[in-house]
Amino acid sequence: MIPTGATAPNQSPEGQAPAVTTSTIPALIPQPASVIPATGFFELTSATSITIEAADPDVAAIGRTLAALLRPATGIELQVSTAASTGGIHLRISDADPSLGDEGYRLTVTPELVTLSAPRPAGLFFGVQTLRQLLPPSIESARAQPGPWRIPAIDIRDTPRFAWRGAMLDVARHFFSVQDIERFIDRIALYKMNRLHLHLTDDQGWRIAIHAWPQLTALGASTAVGGDPGGFLTQAEYAEIVAYAQARYIVVVPEIDMPGHTNAALASIPELNCTGVAPPVYTGIEVGFSSLCIGPEATYRFIDDVLGELAALTPGDYLHIGGDEAHSTPDADYRAFIARVQAIVEAHGKRMIGWEEIARADLHAQSIAQHWFSDLAARAAAQGSQVILSPASRAYLDMQYAPDTPLGLHWAGYVEVQDAYDWDPAAQVPGVGEEEILGVEAPLWTETIRSLADIDRMAFPRLAAIAELGWSPRHTHAWLDFRERLAAHGSRWDMLGIAFTRSPQIDWE
Repeated sequence: MIPTGATAPNQSPEGQAPAVTTSTIPALIPQPASVIPATGFFELTSATSITIEAADPDVAAIGRTLAALLRPATGIELQVSTAASTGGIHLRISDADPSLGDEGYRLTVTPELVTLSAPRPAGLFFGVQTLRQLLPPSIESARAQPGPWRIPAIDIRDTPRFAWRGAMLDVARHFFSVQDIERFIDRIALYKMNRLHLHLTDDQGWRIAIHAWPQLTALGASTAVGGDPGGFLTQAEYAEIVAYAQARYIVVVPEIDMPGHTNAALASIPELNCTGVAPPVYTGIEVGFSSLCIGPEATYRFIDDVLGELAALTPGDYLHIGGDEAHSTPDADYRAFIARVQAIVEAHGKRMIGWEEIARADLHAQSIAQHWFSDLAARAAAQGSQVILSPASRAYLDMQYAPDTPLGLHWAGYVEVQDAYDWDPAAQVPGVGEEEILGVEAPLWTETIRSLADIDRMAFPRLAAIAELGWSPRHTHAWLDFRERLAAHGSRWDMLGIAFTRSPQIDWE
């Protein structure tokens, strides 16, 4: 929040920053591009309705989503209607400002009317998340609360800084159910994230059914770190997750890690090994020891089958092929392998994403490198590829907050909330500037993570910090302001049942 008596950092259309205090600026995360408070409030009552434009089914679906979000806590059955109305909540796309782009929106609240407009339905959906945060935290309760349900009068104009605002969930080291993954989708949607990267395969487990190769799940899905139970997603379950994410304007990005991190596949299919002998399944956490056999055409037929089935199930533009920590693959073989796989991905109509090690190979401009620890991302950018920023010392949600954190690892250091927030993506990697950056992503590896509650403890509150870095303009970033806004979200997370870590850096409300 803005300290009492200070001026807001957001300018009015006339260029004047209104003098406001903390009491007039809501605790919004991510911070919108422009916030102009006004006088008074709009109150939800049993007479309130949601008015939509008749011609667009996506807008109607967003209207129903908003009504469903508001119903449990308020007890109000908000009607979604196309009938003309001078009051209530209006959702519009036909006359929205086109300069707001594909994901931007404008939200105007007066005592008589709430108007949310956007050129595209995605912008309306993200605006709904802001509208949620303008209401008291008790709006998130699954049970009726006393209210009143007041939305402060305000004018918000908002567009994202980066196109890619993602979170990654590793379901390979430990497996998570469809329900847990969908709950995670709900959590990232609240903070306007628009990418869910699913790490589906690794040494410890293969988590997606491939019809051409049923051995992958018959054996490769049976294990997890520490000998814990395995599991896998059927193709129908994966499709359900994809559809669930799509309804929240989130693109699922599946990852099949290769040529390293492949022991689950190697144990399942002997011919993927140069010796023709399958290794035993693996339940440890060390990395870098496995590799597909690079030379045989059988390897690439296998990859084509796997990526082909996954591409058919995934409407998004991306397939992630991993490429990291391939320490057992000779460099020349690695570079040749990435070139072959890049062609396979493109033949299936997708863009290849890989961890930044793929920049050792020749990349096409449409391929994307994901930075996590080195300067190889700059080599990718020099080849014309875009870069996703996931620096391990800032954005890895599996890093411990502090030495006494019961979950997580610390090979990249300890990552407290300020560490996750107080960096600029455009200054993170020399040679990778704003124009080369596609966006940011917060990965959560699951060597020590076994449940949704574990996911919550490691993701929150740090995921909110990464979400703000991805959405908000650089000039709005200020740690002291963020930590004050973040403190107000603790009670919201309590209502949502999010088992977050109460970092001592935040004075939780």
